[in-house]
Amino acid sequence: MAIDRRVFLKGAVASSVAAMLPINWVYAANRPAGVAPLDVNALTWKRAEDLPSYFEILNTNPINAQPPEYMLDPATTPADVAFIRWNGQLPDFANIDPKSWTFKVDGESCKTPKSYTIDELKSKFKTHTLKLTIECGGNSRSEFFPNAKGNQWTNAAVFCAEWTGVLVRDVLKDCGVKDDAVYTGHHGADLHLSGKGEAISRGVPISAALNDDALIAWAMNGEDIPYMHGYPLRIVFGGRPGSVSHKSATGISIRNKVHDGKKMESPAYQVPKYPVAPGEEVANKDFRIIEEMIVKSLITHPQTGTEVKLGKTLNVRGHAWAGVRDVTEMEISYDYGATWHQTKLSKPANKTAWQQWEIDLDLPMAGYYEIWARATDDQGVTQPVVQPQWNPKGYLFNGCHRIAVRVV
Repeated sequence: MAIDRRVFLKGAVASSVAAMLPINWVYAANRPAGVAPLDVNALTWKRAEDLPSYFEILNTNPINAQPPEYMLDPATTPADVAFIRWNGQLPDFANIDPKSWTFKVDGESCKTPKSYTIDELKSKFKTHTLKLTIECGGNSRSEFFPNAKGNQWTNAAVFCAEWTGVLVRDVLKDCGVKDDAVYTGHHGADLHLSGKGEAISRGVPISAALNDDALIAWAMNGEDIPYMHGYPLRIVFGGRPGSVSHKSATGISIRNKVHDGKKMESPAYQVPKYPVAPGEEVANKDFRIIEEMIVKSLITHPQTGTEVKLGKTLNVRGHAWAGVRDVTEMEISYDYGATWHQTKLSKPANKTAWQQWEIDLDLPMAGYYEIWARATDDQGVTQPVVQPQWNPKGYLFNGCHRIAVRVV
């Protein structure tokens, strides 16, 4: 009789399991190039206490955690490194049966409401594998001054994994989208901390849902989605606030109005409609929904605080992304923005995947340096060197990432 993989792993000791299992079982044989085998424990993490010591725990109820920035160096983010963000109670993962899990499409603008099992999604629709960048709307919130309330993410609340599933578009079209459709509403098994109602239910404009860069996914980097990332099914939208990529997804509603689910209300995941002074209060009616993320970059090598010997070339690298746009230019400065140096920039693996960049620097003399990173998107929008437009909720910080290096 076949062994239920998750039940087996749940009761096993990680070190002994890792030692005895073949790599292509621990992490699928088709894992992306350059990605290390998955820590088998990561499949069933379900409490803050389960996370490795390299995670910084920002909140335990609900759980929110981030890795060090340098651990995001791989082009495809390993699942046991990706940031974790929940809004309510975690589902009862151990008692989830993926064979009976269903995903429902309904709503005022759905012609024919339908429910699908995961097996039906796999058999009925074409399977796609895409690299999609997921970034929390509050990524880098800790950089704002004055401080904005909320989880104080540094720059690591972003990752780009490979997701396998079916296009949201294909499933919605199978149910029929009425001409009056305006928005989607996303639903999942995570309850409010009180145990009553949904913890979060956000959505996207219908035009975004009908693009080809959003999935209803059952696999992350070639494996079943780990508990912390939304087992057994996740809605994944690249280039949009991570809050619309609903974990443990149970369905999508096709709405004839802007979705009014939990955390769609102002000022959640919204910014002012007009520029405001740092610290200024803004009336709820004066906010707009964040529907796309913006241009940004991250230095993942070397680690800040690195020392390098004079005369030795320093390789600097990282990622750049721009929501649903492409990054067309990536620059580095080591003299506080006086001069900028073009890096080698890769093309995205697919739309809304982050892009890799690197440069070899010969720092001219001994001493202290700050390396700044600056990306420009295909519409000519460039990261600001200083703090971007302040907003009360601390969203969309995209000032230049900086690290410190000393030449000795």
